[in-house]
Amino acid sequence: MGLKGVTKDNTSSDAFSKLHSQVSRELELVDQKITDRLFSPIKLIPEVSGHIVASGGKRIRPMLTLACSKLCGYEGDRHVGLASCVELIHTATLLHDDVIDESKLRRGKTCANIIWGNKESILVGDFLLSRSFEFMVEDGSIEVLRILSNASSVISSGEILQLSIAGNLEASLEDYLEVIRSKTAALFAAACEVGAVISDNSKEKQQALQDYGTNLGIAFQLADDILDYSAPKDGRGKEKGDDFREGKI
Repeated sequence: MGLKGVTKDNTSSDAFSKLHSQVSRELELVDQKITDRLFSPIKLIPEVSGHIVASGGKRIRPMLTLACSKLCGYEGDRHVGLASCVELIHTATLLHDDVIDESKLRRGKTCANIIWGNKESILVGDFLLSRSFEFMVEDGSIEVLRILSNASSVISSGEILQLSIAGNLEASLEDYLEVIRSKTAALFAAACEVGAVISDNSKEKQQALQDYGTNLGIAFQLADDILDYSAPKDGRGKEKGDDFREGKI
């Protein structure tokens, strides 16, 4: 799933390409919706948010929402708005994370907090999070609202837990797994689960997609953390060893 450098073959790249081809048309609609929601008469908002959105990224999370909706036989257009919501939540967390981690590079480009400042990045991240909730409300489903708002809460909890155990050599493997379940896997799970919800599928299928998203998110973060020690900067878009320097266990 876009994790180049983890293996020597092109298996993950091929899998990503196949998934992308299945939802490429809808993904263009997602990008357009996000662009529309970034508009604001306050110049700083589109500048900062546009910077991180334009910096790239695989759009894996919205792709999962689109793909899972198709997998469940959904034929409407609600999945486009919800995929946009998922991506805005993710983008907001990136802006916040870069401030907390004092990051300098994101996807090979200078981080927004370095260009505009910490206060600006935090506030624009809050703006994007607010926009994501607009998408949830517009969808009209209380269940969708529950799933995505809960994911937002869990992500914040995961970041706080990670901060609280930083530099603690007594932190356990379970502590680490709880961090990545919360800060990464929670949104993967929600992105997949809402695809079943809007398709009116059974609770069993809803749970199956939630479990899939959780496990995929854990695997994704495990690989990303390994790359912090092994991947060259130009292959990952971030400084090598950032996690180590920040005391992340």
